[in-house]
Amino acid sequence: MKAALAEGRLQRGLWLNLPGAVTAEMAGQAGFDWCLIDGEHGPWDPAGIRDQLIALEGTDTEAVVRVPVAEDWIIKQALDLGVKTLLVPMVNSAEEVAAVVRACRYPPEGVRGMGAMVARAGRFGGIEGYAAHANDDICILVQAESRAAMEALKAITAVDGVDGVFIGPADLGADMGYRDDLSNPELWDTVADGIKTICNGGRAAGIIVAGAEAEARMIELGVTFLGCGSDASLLQSALSELAEG
Repeated sequence: MKAALAEGRLQRGLWLNLPGAVTAEMAGQAGFDWCLIDGEHGPWDPAGIRDQLIALEGTDTEAVVRVPVAEDWIIKQALDLGVKTLLVPMVNSAEEVAAVVRACRYPPEGVRGMGAMVARAGRFGGIEGYAAHANDDICILVQAESRAAMEALKAITAVDGVDGVFIGPADLGADMGYRDDLSNPELWDTVADGIKTICNGGRAAGIIVAGAEAEARMIELGVTFLGCGSDASLLQSALSELAEG
């Protein structure tokens, strides 16, 4: 994922909001570039997330984990599970993003605790020298989903160690006063300007949208980390359609 985004290659993926390894395995086998295990609006259950990671390892789909909050101890738990790509929500400034980067890195560059030798990340001691290369291997994506974050985007993209910035249109829309009007043109003009700023800053731009037309528009703007839907939403839609006959 880190290499693909650095090279500007489009990576399409699915949100996994439902718990359990079976859905994760099915989604991985479907052929997405990545699947995001959502610990913010899905369960933050490290044991359950471990099972989902194992299920995805049997496919060609890369695992991404969204942590519930930008806290050092939460980020440490996710990384020790063996996650190589993290999405960290609700960052509003370059200072907050710099703190996220430090949480993802071992000293002296950061503050990550030295526990991978007894954790899944280091194969419980089976990966010799894990800490020596881990800082360079982790792909760090942060979410801009407020007016404050959008105003700080240029500074955020300048933070060393950030691989990409994901714009959260629903939370951004709510913060802009469009909670019940997420198709408002002003919101999407702001999103478009934000994607341009992220790309101009040399970082990968990300977003989640629904529908082929919306996807094409985001790709045209420069998005390379593209969410195409959620397992929960897709299942609910299919069940409702089936029930209606």
